[in-house]
Amino acid sequence: MKGFKPGDLDDKELKHQLSEMEDQFFRLKFQKAMGQMDGLKKLRTMRKDRARILTVLRQRELAGAKK
Repeated sequence: MKGFKPGDLDDKELKHQLSEMEDQFFRLKFQKAMGQMDGLKKLRTMRKDRARILTVLRQRELAGAKK
């Protein structure tokens, strides 16, 4: 997800992206546990992207609550 900017997407797209990321993250963690994975960098990047998405969703939620 090079150049990924969660602020450019709407909530529906972010939630869809998040659910896809959760599935992929689960598979990668399972592969790592089985000793099949050597791409630890991909896991770290995905975890950071997930945090960015959750942060944007939370910021929007708080901004909506203030109105």
